[in-house]
Amino acid sequence: MSDRPLKSVLLLCWRDTGHPQGGGSEAYLQRIGSQLAADGVKVTLRTARYPGAARREVLDGVTVSRGGGRYGVYVRAGLAMVASRVGLGPLRRVKPDVVIDSQNGIPFLARLAFGRRSVVLVHHCHREQWPVAGPLMSRIGWFVESTLSPRLHRGNQYVTVSLPSARDLADLGVDPHRVAVVRNGLDEAPAETLTLPRSTTPRVAVLSRLVPHKQIEDVLDAVAELLPRTPDLHLDVVGGGWWGDRLVEHAARLGITDAVTFHGHVDDHAKHEVLQRCWVHVLPSRKEGWGLAVTEAAQHAVPTIGYRSSGGLTDSIVDGVTGLLVDDHAGLVSRLDRLLTDHVLREQLGVKAQLRSGEFSWTQSADAMRVVLESVVDGRLVGGVV
Repeated sequence: MSDRPLKSVLLLCWRDTGHPQGGGSEAYLQRIGSQLAADGVKVTLRTARYPGAARREVLDGVTVSRGGGRYGVYVRAGLAMVASRVGLGPLRRVKPDVVIDSQNGIPFLARLAFGRRSVVLVHHCHREQWPVAGPLMSRIGWFVESTLSPRLHRGNQYVTVSLPSARDLADLGVDPHRVAVVRNGLDEAPAETLTLPRSTTPRVAVLSRLVPHKQIEDVLDAVAELLPRTPDLHLDVVGGGWWGDRLVEHAARLGITDAVTFHGHVDDHAKHEVLQRCWVHVLPSRKEGWGLAVTEAAQHAVPTIGYRSSGGLTDSIVDGVTGLLVDDHAGLVSRLDRLLTDHVLREQLGVKAQLRSGEFSWTQSADAMRVVLESVVDGRLVGGVV
């Protein structure tokens, strides 16, 4: 129990869940923030603005303050934090006991305004993703993430979402004794979707943002390889993103357009309908902090195949128990073929995945996060799984 009750928390993130490119990391922060707000904590989220978004609104108990774009969000948030210390700007009424600085490659440097009250949230390290930003920006970005940020935050509490991500932070020089692991929670699937019939023909689903590092091309290639011997195979790609047109073109080049449905960004109910119909879920990301889609599919007794090298999937998937981890594209094709043709194995993995999904909830995650935040308020650091 904390010596001082937690009254106010400021969350910093480059996007929120309503952003066209928002994903699992944004959902994590919003869900935990909502749970804290329901427990009586004043929660404010500072994030970027995007077309159609209000500058200020309340979502699920969280006051959302928006300003700046993709990169300007960092500058605007920094100025707002500094101004708030003297009672000015959009955050002037926010008096946080603690600040969660979401480092999606680049931190907001909240430490400069709030010192040890700043907690650095890292879903995963971005070494493999920085090249997409171009030669110069990738070098600058990786320097900030791997060198500057660990040095600047050497006295601050860190939070991450999986043990592999905690090990990655240790490799960057972050003391493991101040890296707390607070795993993702899970929203309950709409009850009516859980009783829908499974597809009578083989269907594979991919639930992901459509960006390069998610490597959706790998699944498209796998479907193209398997179609000759599984002619009724169909792939459902659920999610949106700026890489979407490239993926549609890739499917056309492979000649599998009729075997793929690009659903785009859909609502929660439609997403779970797709998952309930499918046989197997594939998450071919180059890097994942945890992989929220894994446990979402698991609610429907659908096992996931993913890459071992992704990091976080080695935590969200229990290899050979709730899903399968593979080492390369050939392994992905082979294991997908196996699950599509081996009903018994597919069902065994799915049942165990569904059982494990019951271990996760956002209430539990928020309780764990609160333990970490109250420890920071009390001047203590936390390490390991909370």
